[in-house]
Parts: sequence; structure tokens; C-alpha cells
Amino acid sequence: MLEPLIRLLRRLFRNSPAAPAAHQAPGASPVTDGATTMSKITTIADVRRHFLNNQEPIYFISATNFNLLGIGDWVGNFRHINYIDCFEGQQRNVFVPKEKFPRDFESIEDINNYLLEHKEVIDFIQSRSDGENAGVAAFLMFDEHTEEVCQQLGLRVAFPPATLRQRMDNKIETVRIGNKAGVPSVPNVLARVGSYQELCEVSKDLGNDLVVQTAFGDSGHTTFFIASEDDYYKHAEEIEAESEVKIMKRINCRGSAIEACATRCGTVVGPLMTELVGFKSLTPYKGGWCGNEMFAGAFTQEIRDKAREYTFKFGEALREEGYRGYFELDFLIDMDNGEVYLGELNPRVTGASSLTNVAAFAHSDIPLFLFHLLEFSDVDFDLDINEINERWSHPDSVDSWSQLVIKHTDESVDLLTQAPRTGVWKMAGDGSVSYDHYSYHPHAAENDSEGFFLRISGAGDFRYEGADLGILITRGRLMDDDFQLNERAKAWIDGIRGQYAGQSLQDPVVEEVAVSHAVGGGNFKIL
Repeated sequence: MLEPLIRLLRRLFRNSPAAPAAHQAPGASPVTDGATTMSKITTIADVRRHFLNNQEPIYFISATNFNLLGIGDWVGNFRHINYIDCFEGQQRNVFVPKEKFPRDFESIEDINNYLLEHKEVIDFIQSRSDGENAGVAAFLMFDEHTEEVCQQLGLRVAFPPATLRQRMDNKIETVRIGNKAGVPSVPNVLARVGSYQELCEVSKDLGNDLVVQTAFGDSGHTTFFIASEDDYYKHAEEIEAESEVKIMKRINCRGSAIEACATRCGTVVGPLMTELVGFKSLTPYKGGWCGNEMFAGAFTQEIRDKAREYTFKFGEALREEGYRGYFELDFLIDMDNGEVYLGELNPRVTGASSLTNVAAFAHSDIPLFLFHLLEFSDVDFDLDINEINERWSHPDSVDSWSQLVIKHTDESVDLLTQAPRTGVWKMAGDGSVSYDHYSYHPHAAENDSEGFFLRISGAGDFRYEGADLGILITRGRLMDDDFQLNERAKAWIDGIRGQYAGQSLQDPVVEEVAVSHAVGGGNFKIL
């Protein structure tokens, strides 16, 4: 008879002002964990100590652990729950269910919901629970069903509600928030388009060379370059299905990315990174993201300062909208006049997070993601965000890192019979690459002749156009000053691709079934 009462008291305590749920605004009172009372956190050292001593289970649930590589080094009781085992069972803090059930996934949310409803995952979470408190869950993407399942499992979601995140993820909404915050977008109009004539009419002030984006989706699939009627009709069905699209003047630009975290003390801003976009040796998608570079001299100091200023303003605007936590902004740098334009918002961790959280500034203080976890904890904190931003903006705080996201670019389908292992690979003087040793962390690559490779597709997986083969992270640059792949990048791409081998399926029907059951199926980005 006492058990129902105990469960009720636990539930009430967990949702009381002294210990708010992740979707509630945390209180300002000291935190009691067992017999230990922690006073307000006011320094980076306090944050480090708090997370190293953490006892509550914290999970990152996603297709892979790529986005938050190495975070477990900073956070006690941190585990990844993944669909794909990139480490062949060697990584202790990565849990992958052994039994896989055939299922067609249409989104990352589908993958996460599948994992949360998998018996092996449920048993794993319950084995680490403290009564009804199963811990904290973070995601790359999630939806309202994810929230419902988490509530049933006793997990708190360390993000704003899915409905708010979905609204913030709308590219049309991003433009409006940016306008309100004083963060300009490329000259554009927002309109519903029903024909090529209507497109020309509403965009007559933007010229004849246009870029059209739909409200949601990966830019590699939902950004359309239109300079003629023929270009329009290639994408007419997708454009006309939207209630509103973003129509931009096409500019001579370079893509860039910057990650930040909106906290109650203000917005913490990371460094400006370049983006690798649309390289045919990496991705089959025109305009598709395929990597990043981080180095202090990527752009002029004026451009870097402007991007940081805009990111801070946008973060403060997000706080006014009710959004808090981790986010990333894409900026378009006009190479003709140096203007900095807002591209799009990703209200979440992203593919660039793997670099943001391993750079020098992150390891001299704390990774940006720890500010996110702190914001969604029940800990009272008051940090000097201006001081942190000033320190992180200094060129000496930014060491040089690059990453390549390598996809299968051929219009073919086969069954992989061989794949490179996750770990550190070395490049010889002639450009050939070879496996050196196992590691789980990019820092294991000690110089620019070494690279950390995270395998995504392995032996027994289907290789199809757009499939993610793996990610290479290395020190130093992979592009030249003209933002083209340098010779080292080309050698790495050829070397890693050469480690894969496949067996043709031949039968077109088998190929179609293989792609439909593959993770992503070429229709959405799992990273």
C-alpha cells in the first residue's frame, strides 16, 4: 500500500519549484543531492566540478553519437543510446540494441522513437534509474511522441517543448525573428507561389537568379536554384505545395556556421566556422552540407565580430520567444561586399557540434553543450557570459580543426562487404592512408597527418546514393583560400573511399527494397 504513495511523493518532489522538470524554468534555490548541498554556481570551475560529480543518468539518443563525441569525458553518468554502432562494441558509454526489427524510417524522430520503445533500451534505462527518475534525455531531433514516451519512462527532455522547437526550426520564422532582432537576411520575399509567373512577379526586385527555400528540411534537398523557367519546373511540385516559401536574391557567398547557447544569464557564442557545401566528391546534393572548418583566420576580424554580434542578438531574441538552450545559425558571407546575412536556424545540436565541443576554447573552459545541460538542470547559476564571450572571441582560443562528411555519391546500390574501422588513420607522404589504432575521440589525431574517422556505414549495410559512409575529423585545414578542397582533403577522401568494397545487388527490385529499408533512405540527414 505504501508504494503508490511513495511514487506520488517522488513525482511531486520532482515537479516542485525546488526541483523543476526540464521544460520548467529552474528555481534559484540551492540544490540538494543526497547529503550534499551545492551553493550557486558562479565560475567555470564550479560547472566542471558539478558535471564531473554528476550522478543522474544523462543520455544522448540519436542514430549515432557523432554530434556529441567526447562529451562523456566531461559529464559523469553520460551515455549514448544509438541505432548504429560506429565502434563495433568497443565503446563502453555507447549502448546499441542488439536486436534490430525491420522498419522504414522517414525521419530522425522515427529512429529515436523506435529506440525509446525498444525493449533492450527500456531495460537499459530502467537498470540505471533511481526509482521513477530515469534521468535526462537529449536528442538531435524529437517530436511530441518522443516527449510522451520519455514521460512514460521517467526521462526529462533537456530541450524546450517540441512544438516550440518546431516553430523555431521554420526557415520562414527565422527570417521574421532575425528582422525583429536586427539580424538581416539576404534580400528576400516571403510568399506563396503557384506558378513560375507568380514567382517572377513577387520577386521582380530580386533579379532573375533566385534561390527558393521551403520552410523545413535539409538544405541539400529543400533549397532550389532557379534562373529559368526550366529550373522552376524541376522543383515546381515541391515549391507549389508550400503555403509560403523564402525567395532570395542569389549572391556570391560563402557558407559559415556558428553555434551558441541561450541561457538565463545570456547567450554564449562559439566561433565562426566555414562550411563545406555541395562538393561532388562528398555529397550528391547541390547545396548539401558536407563538413566544416574551424580556424581563426577563416574570415576577417570585422566579419567574425559581426557574426558573433548577430548571433548574440538572435540568441536574446530566442529567449524572448521562450526558446533556450543550444542552437546554430548559418550565415552567408557576401564575397562581393563583405555583408553578413542570416541563413537559417537549427534549434538543436548539429553536425558542427563535433568541432565546437573539441576546440581549444572548449577544453580551456567547458564545451558549449555543458551550458545547455546546465540550463536544463535544477542547479542555480549566475555566470559572467560577457567575460566568457570575450575570451572565446580571441583568436588564440580557436585552434584549427576540419571535418569531412563522406556520402556515397554514385547512382548505385550495393551491399557493403568491407568498411574502414573507427579510430585514428594516418596519411603517408604519398597520400595513401592506413589504420593506426582505435580511439573514440578526435583529439587522438595528434597532427595534420592523422585523422579520426567515425564509421557510419559498415559491412552488411546497403550503400546507396546519399548514404552516409563516415566522418573524418582532423587538425588543420581541408580547404584553400578560395574555399576549394585542398590536396590533403582530396587524398583523405580518396583514401577513405578506397577502404570500402561492395557487392552488386543487380536485381532492381532488391535495390529498391534495400534503399527503402536503409537508415535515411537518401531522404533525410541522420547526422
